[in-house]
Amino acid sequence: MMKTKMIATVLFAFGIMLSTAQNFSLQAKSGDVELDASLNDINIKAKADLTLFKKDLSVEFNIGEPKIDKLIIDMKMSPADAYMTLQIAEMTKKEPDVVATSYTTNKDKGWGVIAKEMGIKPGSPEFHELKGKAKGKKDKGNKHDGGGNGNGKGNGKGKKK
Repeated sequence: MMKTKMIATVLFAFGIMLSTAQNFSLQAKSGDVELDASLNDINIKAKADLTLFKKDLSVEFNIGEPKIDKLIIDMKMSPADAYMTLQIAEMTKKEPDVVATSYTTNKDKGWGVIAKEMGIKPGSPEFHELKGKAKGKKDKGNKHDGGGNGNGKGNGKGKKK
């Protein structure tokens, strides 16, 4: 009887953990090793504070959080996939829904194929810009990871006492 209660307790706890976990994969697939590494890092940082990540996307792309929730929750995109959807939409001047539709059709083929379908050719300056922006997003500091938000020169006079 004791063993049954313990198994039931463990299964119950496991069920709660699963129900509260985010439904996104942390493995990016773009067809480009460098871009995949950046996207995986974006996912890891976003998972640490998804609320802050969504607020950041909202400000960066001037889009409401409900639309970001639609990408992440309704379409089951990872945070990095939502970021790429918004970044490609901005770069190509297309609506995020158009990019999201291409994502749904081509997600197994990766972001390289999706970007190409949206008009960004692999190896083009635009593709390198897309990779650079993803790397910049990955490296961008926030309030929780000690990232600075000053001008970086470090030669201010500071507060007078």
